[in-house]
Amino acid sequence: MSAVAVKYPELRELGVEVLAISTDSRFSHKIWQEEELSKMVEGGVPFPLLSDAGGRVGSVYGVYDEDAGVDIRGRFLIDPDFNIRAMEVMTPEVGRNVMELIRQVKAFQHVVATGEVTPAGWVPGKPTLTPGPDLAGKVWKVWKTDNAF
Repeated sequence: MSAVAVKYPELRELGVEVLAISTDSRFSHKIWQEEELSKMVEGGVPFPLLSDAGGRVGSVYGVYDEDAGVDIRGRFLIDPDFNIRAMEVMTPEVGRNVMELIRQVKAFQHVVATGEVTPAGWVPGKPTLTPGPDLAGKVWKVWKTDNAF
């Protein structure tokens, strides 16, 4: 979460709003912000920390663990029409990658703006594909696996 906080200005420039939601109470969030997050990121986390008491939101998104009473860590990219465009659910021992989040946001924005598609590993400036009947069976001619890295 602190990595997302550091990159929050860049995310906002991309038009992204960040919400952090957990089953912890707002009081736990306040203590976590004051005693932990503010020591990792100057000023603490600049986006809302929301409480999902009872796991209702987590249940809707399929991340609520009813036996443990917690929301499993997940990340969801939701477009302006409220469609889930991407999701990543991880167990706590492996952290998420905020740079991959930013890459995905840029890729989805590029797709919406151009109608092109972004192949594996795409970053701005790398080749894209224009879907259509002329591309079928010929992707290998215009896109090389090396472009994914």
